[in-house]
Amino acid sequence: MQRFTFEVASVIPAKAGIQDQFRRTTSGIQSPLGSRFRGNDKTLAGRKVLGCLLILLAALQPLIGAGSDASVIDIGSRLELFVDGTLIDRLQGAQLRLNHPVDAGIALKFDRPWEGAFSGYVTVIKDGPTYRLYYRCLPVAGKDGNENEATCYAESTDGIEWTKPELEIYELMGTRKNNVVLAHSAPFTHNFSPMLDARPGVTAAERFKALGGTKQSGLVAFVSTDGLHWKKLREQAVITQGYFDSQNVSFWSEAEKQYVCYFRTFKTIAGQGVRWITRTTSKDFLNWSEPVDMSFGGAPPEHLYTNQTHPYFRAPHLYVGIAARFMPGRQVLTDEQARAINVDPGYFKDCSDNVLLTSRGGNHYDRTFMEAFVRPGMGPENWTSRTNYPALNVVPTGPSEMSLFVQHRYGQPTHHLRRYTLRTDGFASVNAPYQGGELITKPFRFTGRNLVINFATSAPGGLRFEIQDKDRKPIPGYALDQSVEVIGNEIERRVSWKDGSDLSRLAGQPVRLRVVMKDADLYALRFR
Repeated sequence: MQRFTFEVASVIPAKAGIQDQFRRTTSGIQSPLGSRFRGNDKTLAGRKVLGCLLILLAALQPLIGAGSDASVIDIGSRLELFVDGTLIDRLQGAQLRLNHPVDAGIALKFDRPWEGAFSGYVTVIKDGPTYRLYYRCLPVAGKDGNENEATCYAESTDGIEWTKPELEIYELMGTRKNNVVLAHSAPFTHNFSPMLDARPGVTAAERFKALGGTKQSGLVAFVSTDGLHWKKLREQAVITQGYFDSQNVSFWSEAEKQYVCYFRTFKTIAGQGVRWITRTTSKDFLNWSEPVDMSFGGAPPEHLYTNQTHPYFRAPHLYVGIAARFMPGRQVLTDEQARAINVDPGYFKDCSDNVLLTSRGGNHYDRTFMEAFVRPGMGPENWTSRTNYPALNVVPTGPSEMSLFVQHRYGQPTHHLRRYTLRTDGFASVNAPYQGGELITKPFRFTGRNLVINFATSAPGGLRFEIQDKDRKPIPGYALDQSVEVIGNEIERRVSWKDGSDLSRLAGQPVRLRVVMKDADLYALRFR
């Protein structure tokens, strides 16, 4: 029997001494057939020797270094929200809980003659100190893309009180004293959806971009310097494969270094057409990739009418979608109730609410929560077709508050937009009851010196933190019995142990967090 050689340079990283140690370790293994084995031998003997080598490679993995371990999540210093299971390895006595926005009242009435019962597809943008709100204005029902549709505008200095400026850009219904930013531009005003372009180096002339159109026209790109005066980026549609018959949203993804667009399609499931979400990407907003249907893991298919996907303003690597869930044919109102609230006869045979979606890029949504994010309100007015549809974007409206906006009473004379509030980062949380519970994270690496958390406890509640190594062993100095209990209700609180809060010596190492909780919620964390 002869000794064999094996080329390891393409298998093991060229770290100092590791390849030499591998050669020394394998130098005594002999080929049963006496032939030299070089890794591409298809014989049975070759496969046996390859098996031995794979075992040795696994044994040498600790020497290769943690940098090649895909099981360790690199979170750097970014904010991580507990909206899905990305960081969660185990929950014991605790749960990942969906939180629900609080109704803060009417934000905007669709009460101008050119607005009315069928206004919709709302977008809210925070542009520095100015909040901008765009929506389709349409007083009477009509075919998608008809000439009566226009795009209206409101603005605010705080995201709470809104005004409708007299822009005098277009004449509509015999007057230029209106809040219209796009008119006489069918079919693009059917679902015109603007965005503030966050791409580094974007020119001032294209600081705002938008998409609009129907299946017949495709989605056409528009640009604007000020968000008020719009022009086509080119005449031809930039995205052509889709139904587009609702709000189709786009943004610059800093995480993916490209534009992304989420738009409406239909997918056939068990012989039935289901309203679906499809995605495409672009480097220049003109040339877009082949569309790819979004996946939802094991979640049952539901009609998602609008998706409202956008980067979360405090953690842009996390995309939040507050999607309109449509229930076709699920009628709640009687004919008598419909007449009493004066809803359009064609708009009370269905009902809808909205749900929370999240994504971290690519063509996958996480649907951790199937429950409604915002339930329809009390009274028949809230159970008509296409009511409870959310606006695009969640925006900050205070140091510890963020707001989202939801349409109410669609198809009715009293149709309006309501504001809802959540604590900052508060879409969901790891929640522990009075009896207590704990969270153990997956292994991760961080950069920074301090651990900062967004949390809330009751008076007797609290949280204690232990930092473990990858194998769940407490790291000296950061064990649970050395943790200073965290009590209170804050958006940002630094975690500390008896010897202080400095974690810089652990930066870059694979670690886990163990959080022992009592009557508490943990919304988010970051290292910095």
